[in-house]
Amino acid sequence: MMAAATVLSMFPVVATAAVPKGVWTNPKRSVRVAFLNCGRAMCGKIVWASPQAESDARANGGGPLLGIMLFRDLIEEERGRWSGSVFVPDIGQTVSGTIEQIDANTLVGEGCLAAGFACKSQTWVRVR
Repeated sequence: MMAAATVLSMFPVVATAAVPKGVWTNPKRSVRVAFLNCGRAMCGKIVWASPQAESDARANGGGPLLGIMLFRDLIEEERGRWSGSVFVPDIGQTVSGTIEQIDANTLVGEGCLAAGFACKSQTWVRVR
């Protein structure tokens, strides 16, 4: 039994990230995202967008926002903090990003154009 425990302890445990359940909205309350498991990663799918947000996305050469994976391939680095990529509809680019759950109703998302430069963050709040 001791030998089995020793052997098992040598293999890393792969766990699915704990998803911040519910629907979250951005600071302008123009987009709502639901987070879900995407394989061994987490992603955030747009489930609602205001007419203005849809119009802005189209004006910048994008398509409809509804159904887009805004947050992609997020892997939990430490409890409550994920790293992956973020699609920025306003510029039509995917950038490196992080999500950190501050408390039960607050997430802070940050996206950077290149290696920690030109970064912007947003505080998202739980809608439900």
